[in-house]
Amino acid sequence: MINGVNFRINIDDYIIAALKEDITSEDVSTNAIMPEDQAGKADLICKQDGIICGLKVFERVFYLLDDKSRFETEVKDGDFVKKGQLIGVIYGDIKALLSGERTALNYLQRMSGIATYTNKYVEVLKGSKTKLLDTRKTTPGMRVFEKYAVKCGGGTNHRYNLSDGVLLKDNHISSAGGVKKAIEMARDYAPFVRKIEIEVETLDQLKEALEAKADIIMLDNMDLDTMKTAVAMIDGRAEVEVSGNVTEDRLRDIASIGVDYVSSGAITYSAPIMDLSLKNMVKIAE
Repeated sequence: MINGVNFRINIDDYIIAALKEDITSEDVSTNAIMPEDQAGKADLICKQDGIICGLKVFERVFYLLDDKSRFETEVKDGDFVKKGQLIGVIYGDIKALLSGERTALNYLQRMSGIATYTNKYVEVLKGSKTKLLDTRKTTPGMRVFEKYAVKCGGGTNHRYNLSDGVLLKDNHISSAGGVKKAIEMARDYAPFVRKIEIEVETLDQLKEALEAKADIIMLDNMDLDTMKTAVAMIDGRAEVEVSGNVTEDRLRDIASIGVDYVSSGAITYSAPIMDLSLKNMVKIAE
């Protein structure tokens, strides 16, 4: 299991698709120098400080190529690791290790990068009541991995997909004919157990959202003074999320207003990868 998701149902299909992208028929380079099965091992080494994330995904890539492979490590997802640290050792058929190396590292580097970048934001918010949320601004085919990485970095997941919750944004509002109308229609349609969140860009829209009794109000692209006025108007009648132009240097000011949540697409789409490497790949006796 990873983030409560069963590998075989939800994860394997994505990993297999990634492997198929990298190996359309055969790994010509590996087959040329390794015509027969041969047991081997390689070291997973960290090349920069950060938070490791995706170790089970890394391991699963090799398992799907060689079900006798195994990964030995004392590190777990969410741990802080340092440059030069040996993260673990992967054992298996060298052909599987060579063919799966890039795909496995792509997942691990991407997920660890997001976890590390997320944690920078979380640290800024420490001491406040404001929680950091991710968004649906994820890489296609990578959402389950990227949202898991956010959690490993200390962030909180917003809705996973469009079936997961009601969030009425600007185009929903204009299509419905206004804030109040959109909320009323959502309340009539959605199951009563669903909270209704709506995005507002002005104080006039906020007044409508409060009159229609929205459960969560997202203050979108507001300046700090307008946000302060909005929070005072809401006065605890709804949960408050801030979104839009959320940068690391604005976080502390936003949190000081007393909002419940701040959401950032940047923690997934702007996170640099974490530098990790497979080294010292050698044959071993079976």
